[in-house]
Amino acid sequence: MTRLAPLRPSASVAPLVLTLALAIGIVALLAAILTLGGFNVGRAMTALVRGAGGSSYAIFSATLVRATPLILTGLAVALAFKAGILNIGAEGQLLTGAAVAAAVALGMGPSLGAGALVIALIAAAAGGALCAALPAWLQRRFGVLEVISTIMMNFIALYGVGYLVRGPLQEPTRAYPQSSAIPDATHLPILIPGTRLHVGFAIAVIATLAAWYVTRNLAAGFRLRVVGSNPSAAASAGGLDVPAVTFRVFLLSGALAGLAGGVELTGVTYALYENISPGYGYTAIAVALLAGLHPGLVLASGILLGALEAGAAAMQREAGVPLVLVSVVEALIILAIVGAQAFLSRRSAGSTGAGT
Repeated sequence: MTRLAPLRPSASVAPLVLTLALAIGIVALLAAILTLGGFNVGRAMTALVRGAGGSSYAIFSATLVRATPLILTGLAVALAFKAGILNIGAEGQLLTGAAVAAAVALGMGPSLGAGALVIALIAAAAGGALCAALPAWLQRRFGVLEVISTIMMNFIALYGVGYLVRGPLQEPTRAYPQSSAIPDATHLPILIPGTRLHVGFAIAVIATLAAWYVTRNLAAGFRLRVVGSNPSAAASAGGLDVPAVTFRVFLLSGALAGLAGGVELTGVTYALYENISPGYGYTAIAVALLAGLHPGLVLASGILLGALEAGAAAMQREAGVPLVLVSVVEALIILAIVGAQAFLSRRSAGSTGAGT
């Protein structure tokens, strides 16, 4: 007869203790890296905290603004990974979305008013989906690994943007490799007066909540989770069309990343240029992994990494700390949390096995 193991107080406390230990370890690690680099630790850490959340302006104009594209691209990656699709192309899909949104906004001009903004964002999502469509088709038709094809699409999108801002979309004087400024009518409204926080953040929040609800409560979300967990069982026992499900999720993932590009263009940069993304699509992988591929938790992990990037910018300005050091810390955070999750999973499995 199988019996459940009694709940031990230490089992419920373990995740909290581990999280606290990780937080302390991360701070200590950052301090050690700064010390080895010859930087003033106190000054750098103060700048980090102040830049990320030391004031209401820092929170709303730096952290949450940087978090917005990370949330959308993180959600794109999380949904794809959850369905068993290794979409590494969020960066290219974001760039494609930004380029399409710029072309649409500049082409329509201010004639449609706010309607032009809506059309530009829809076009951005469509552009991202189109960028994902080729790898999705290659995977479905020829079995091409999506890891390879999506990475290649990142370079195609990057050089494509470079061509556009030096060619068809370059500003009239031809002095700078960027497009003209998009019309004011295609700017996302500001959410909080006196800050830079735009409506794109609300769009990101709504998208994460909608994705969480769909994956948890609707049949489409159930199919996504089943295919990601065991595609063979989903096809044989569940009767699901696995290639069709993965194809649709691939397109949805690309659309979300493309929307992130459109939001960045219409809410922050107001013009297209080569470095419009400082690697948001790659950081999105960290966002998704930190969230454990949980759509709802992507919101929290996106804000966390947005805070780190905002604080990193402040450290660079005020203490001369290069941004690359924060990238190292981000990578170590991911390794630490993934390792902690594996430890807790094995610990939980061991406790269950002991109680049978």
